[in-house]
Amino acid sequence: MSDTTDAPRIIVQALAPQWREAAQAWAQRLGLEYAEQREADFALQLGDEGLQLLQLGPDSPGPVRVDFLEGATAHRRQFGGGSGQMIAKAVGVQSGVRPFVLDATAGLGRDAFVLATLGCRMRLIERQPLIAALLEDGLARAAGDPEVGAIVARMPLSQGNAIELMGDWQGEAPQVIYLDPMFPHRDKSALVKKEMRLFRPLVGDDQDAPALLQAALALASHRVVVKRPRKAPIIDGAKPSHSLEGKSSRYDIYALKSLKG
Repeated sequence: MSDTTDAPRIIVQALAPQWREAAQAWAQRLGLEYAEQREADFALQLGDEGLQLLQLGPDSPGPVRVDFLEGATAHRRQFGGGSGQMIAKAVGVQSGVRPFVLDATAGLGRDAFVLATLGCRMRLIERQPLIAALLEDGLARAAGDPEVGAIVARMPLSQGNAIELMGDWQGEAPQVIYLDPMFPHRDKSALVKKEMRLFRPLVGDDQDAPALLQAALALASHRVVVKRPRKAPIIDGAKPSHSLEGKSSRYDIYALKSLKG
């Protein structure tokens, strides 16, 4: 995380009067200032399309929000290749096997949504409060949809430090833990580039990725999967059993036990 002396200034805004009360509630919950107009680096805005995060200023990449009903996420749900997708193979989806997966670095929830769409039972953790707020809002808006509501019902979210939460885990251990730590050099698709530009000042790079991997290996019953840029080094620590490599990403798989139906 960034040094607090360099912490970006963040305000909360309502995009229309009817959203003011709910926006003020978000501000109070997140410990941020509600301000209609104020010089700041970022604005968390609430409007008709839900909660969005906007970097203010002339070089803004535009707002980012979580939408499981339309856009790229919906398209991937309908046309993404089903259980043939590399992420599905990486976590062990196969005939008769839909593992219980903890996504410990949930981000905007896209990968978790793909796995939930395929029938996996999920748990999500996101430690950055603003990103978790965007994800919580997207999940809440999707919950009322007749089709997508059943998918997001398999995606309960916790906000907090995944290393601590995994260390204090109560109840059934996840069969698979999925990690996608922030990395300095991500692939250059326009969408990822936009989000990385927006989130980098808020999140920084995950310097504690080795500790995250170690905690995941201690908790998972069957395997840990780490998503990396294709040419990135493996995370320091235990060596993966094998990897699946795509055009821009790679999945390092740490096999602990065979997943069987």
